[in-house]
Amino acid sequence: MSSTFELSAAQAGRRKKRAGSKGGRGLKDVKAVVLAGGRGTRLAPYTTILPKPLMPVGERSILEIVVEQLEQAGVVDIRFSVGYLSHLIRAVFDNRQANGAEITYVAENDALGTAAPLKLMTDLDSTFVVMNGDVLTTLDFGDLVRYHREQGNALTIATHNRSIKIDYGILHVDVADRVRAFEEKPEIVSAVSMGIYVMEPAVLEHIPEGGYFDFPDLVGALLEASLPIGAYRSKDLWFDIGREEDYERAVDAWSENGNGNGKSKAVRPPNDSRPEKAKGGR
Repeated sequence: MSSTFELSAAQAGRRKKRAGSKGGRGLKDVKAVVLAGGRGTRLAPYTTILPKPLMPVGERSILEIVVEQLEQAGVVDIRFSVGYLSHLIRAVFDNRQANGAEITYVAENDALGTAAPLKLMTDLDSTFVVMNGDVLTTLDFGDLVRYHREQGNALTIATHNRSIKIDYGILHVDVADRVRAFEEKPEIVSAVSMGIYVMEPAVLEHIPEGGYFDFPDLVGALLEASLPIGAYRSKDLWFDIGREEDYERAVDAWSENGNGNGKSKAVRPPNDSRPEKAKGGR
């Protein structure tokens, strides 16, 4: 597994001093790993020029909002797992004014999936948060960690209810192929992962050395080992920014709910001559 971990002696000294200082608040004892190395292919052509976590929401990028939220929760140790267009992420955060958290980078020289990069991190020796770098949410990180610890989980997955509309009539058929019920275009509500997790160090033992390993693989390994996995149900604002229409909807809603600066507009890729959509015309 090929990687680089960058942390200067001065940074290590400042981190040790912060960790040992009295006072502080919130999650100062909780490290955060932000996965920001994906190519974001579903959001092309935007992501041909920007990594998805740097997509703008008003005057800031999604990743800047994420880091600010973690800092407000009290996190002082944030690690970025980077790969695709990582120099742009570094350019933004290496020139950013320090606001309480030390940011370091782990570089994926090969695509490793969403769980394998955790094996590249040093000293994840206590409760830590892992999240995708393109998650836009108002979730309370402090409450998520509190719930995780109270439940005694090895892994807690932040979840959100999503409704899926089935465009067909659904038949309920018994073993004799007799219809027992008929539902016309039912709506199915399921708990889906928000891409935010809280973990204990024991989880890392179930990630193999080297190669590609995703979170579904990790969940399967933990279930097989009978380790407790919990679901934290959130009703907070949350957007999964996968496609262009998801991104545009998220930008509008984020600002409309008082989280933007009133100037949020979805940017268009270069040479895009499509007319602007009228507000509310989606």
